[in-house]
Amino acid sequence: MQEDPALWRHLRGHSGAVTCAHFNPTGQLLATGSLDKSLMVWNLAPKARAVRFLGHQGALTDLRFSPAGDLVASCSEDATVRLWTPCSEGVSEVFTAHGAAVRCVSFSCDGQRLVTASDDREVKVWSLPGRRLLYALQRHSTRVRRARFSPDDRLIASCADDGVVRLWDTTSGQCVTCFTDCGGSAVFVDFNSSGTCVAASGEDGSLRLWDLRTNKLTHLFPAHSAVVNCFSFHPSNNYLISSSSDGTVQIADLLEGRVMYTLHGHKGGVLSVVFSTSGGEFVSGGADGQVLVWRTNLDTRLYREVLRGHALRSTPDLSPFLARLHPGVAHLRQPLASTIEICPTLVNTVTRDRYMVDQSFSSLTVAPICPRPACFTPRATRRALRDGRYAAGATRRALRGGRYAAGATRRALRGGRYAAGALLRSRHEKEPCVLGGLTPVSPRLPRDTPASQADRHLASNGTSTPRALAS
Repeated sequence: MQEDPALWRHLRGHSGAVTCAHFNPTGQLLATGSLDKSLMVWNLAPKARAVRFLGHQGALTDLRFSPAGDLVASCSEDATVRLWTPCSEGVSEVFTAHGAAVRCVSFSCDGQRLVTASDDREVKVWSLPGRRLLYALQRHSTRVRRARFSPDDRLIASCADDGVVRLWDTTSGQCVTCFTDCGGSAVFVDFNSSGTCVAASGEDGSLRLWDLRTNKLTHLFPAHSAVVNCFSFHPSNNYLISSSSDGTVQIADLLEGRVMYTLHGHKGGVLSVVFSTSGGEFVSGGADGQVLVWRTNLDTRLYREVLRGHALRSTPDLSPFLARLHPGVAHLRQPLASTIEICPTLVNTVTRDRYMVDQSFSSLTVAPICPRPACFTPRATRRALRDGRYAAGATRRALRGGRYAAGATRRALRGGRYAAGALLRSRHEKEPCVLGGLTPVSPRLPRDTPASQADRHLASNGTSTPRALAS
C-alpha cells in the first residue's frame, strides 16, 4: 500500500524567511538560504552540527549544490555570486555577476558552467574552470526570475516578469522557442529529469507543462489560490511538488493529471520546495523561517501496480512512449479522488546536542571572477595562536625580569645604607667630639682577648711584652 507523505524533521536556525533550499547529490547535506543574509548547511545525520556561512551583504535569493557536491553556489540581492566549500573551514570565492540583484544561479550537469539571472534583464553563462564570462542572453524585457540548464546541457530555460518562457541554445546562444501563455508573470521554470518536459509557474497560482518534443501544452494545474513560488519534479517524473504564498505545499500526480496531497505546516507563505536526488525526501522553507523535511512515501509500491491502476487509459493520438510519460489528451479513467489534506504537528527536532558553527567572511568584490579566500586556513590559524602564546610568554618573562631588577635595586640600596652606617660608626670612634667643655667618656674598650690577658701577665712579671718590644 502507498503511504502518505509525513513530516520527518523540523529545523530552526534562520531568523528570516527561507527563500531557497537544495540537497547535495547524496542527500546527506541540505543547504538553505534566507533573508537574514546567511547560508546554512545542515547535516541530516542525528546529532550532527549545522554550519552558518556569513558573507553576503543582501538577502539570499537562490543556491545550488554542484553535481559533484564539492561546491555551493549562492546569489544575493547584493549583485554578487559566491562559491562556497561546504565544510567547517568554509572557503569562498566571490565575484560581481550583474549590475542588479541576482535572482538565480544554477550549475550545468557537467559542473563546468554556471548560469545566472538578474534584475538587469540578462542571463549570463560563466565558465568555472576559466573563471570567465562566456556570453550573455538579452531578449527579456523585464527582470529575469529563473534560469536552468537542461539535463543534457543543450538548452537553457529562462522566465521573466514579462510572462515569457524562453529556451536558449547553449551552443549558439540563440533563442529557439518561446512559450507566452504563463498566466501573468512567470515566476519559476525548470526541466524534468529526462529533459523532455519544461514547466513554469505563474502569478495566477497555476502550473503549466510543455512537451519539448511537440512544443505543446500537456498539463495545466490551477493548483493554488496564490502565486506559485517554487516547484520540483520527482526523479521518477511521475510527481510534481509545488509551494505557494497561500501557505500550502501540493503534490500533483502527472500520470493521473490531478493534485494528490495538500500539505500544511508553515505559518505564512511557502517560498521554496525541492526533492532530494533519490526522491525519498523533500524539504520546504517558509516565510516563518522554518525548514521542514518530509518523507515522500510515494514510491513504496511497485510501479507495475501504478500501471495496473492506469489500465483504463486510452491514448490513440500519441505513441506509447509519449503516453507513458505525459498522456496530454482526454482519456478514460476512474472518478477522481478528493485531495488528501495533511496537517502535521510541528515538533522541533533540533536536539540539544546539535550546535551551530558560524563562519564569517570578509566581502572583497572583484570582477568578473577572482578566487579570494575569505577566512584563515587552519594552518594560519594555528600559527597565529602559537605566535600569540609566544608573545604572552615573552611578556611574562619581561615582567619577571623587571621584578628581578627591582629586587637588585632594593638590595643595592640596603647595602648602601649598611655601608653608610659602618662609616659613621668608625668616624665616631676615631674622632670623638667635645660637648659643653666636658671631656667625653672614652669609648668602651672591647672585651679582653686571650692576647691582651697574656700581655698583662708578662708585664706583672717584669718581662717586656711583644707589643712593647715592637714599639
